[in-house]
Amino acid sequence: MNRHTLTIAIMLLLTAEFSGCTRPARGPVLSDGVGSPVEQKFLVNVDENGVALQGYDPVAYFTQKKPVRGESRFRSAYRGAIYHFASAEHKSMFDREPARYEPQFGGFCGYAASINKVSPISVEFWEVLDGRLVLQHNQKAWNLWHQDVPGNLKKADANWSGLVERYGL
Repeated sequence: MNRHTLTIAIMLLLTAEFSGCTRPARGPVLSDGVGSPVEQKFLVNVDENGVALQGYDPVAYFTQKKPVRGESRFRSAYRGAIYHFASAEHKSMFDREPARYEPQFGGFCGYAASINKVSPISVEFWEVLDGRLVLQHNQKAWNLWHQDVPGNLKKADANWSGLVERYGL
């Protein structure tokens, strides 16, 4: 672990904004257009194996309207995270349009993002809002989020780039 990563981990633990069971994912190295490598920052809620959504199938939230555990034999990588799927069909759907199915706010809690923090999620607290998969940490976050869904979504969207800059690797 390098000094930068260690500093982030310590800061997150001290501020209680981040769960020790998740970690940010590193983005791919891209070109800056003149041949120099530039690492794109991502902030994705993944486990120690790089798996997002605790291994649940992101497509199932849209098609089956419920959290469904994925299988590691059906997997795809996108934006620094590995996603598992319940079927080859769901994997294919994701591979065609990954941005459509990826969880918002890097798979972190939507309410936490609305108050400029990051927090892990529980796969049972979710909804699809205007075609976007948004998850919450727990019942309390769900209730707070639902006090003003449009306002909280707007705040989370506004805060997200700063959170990626602050915590992304």
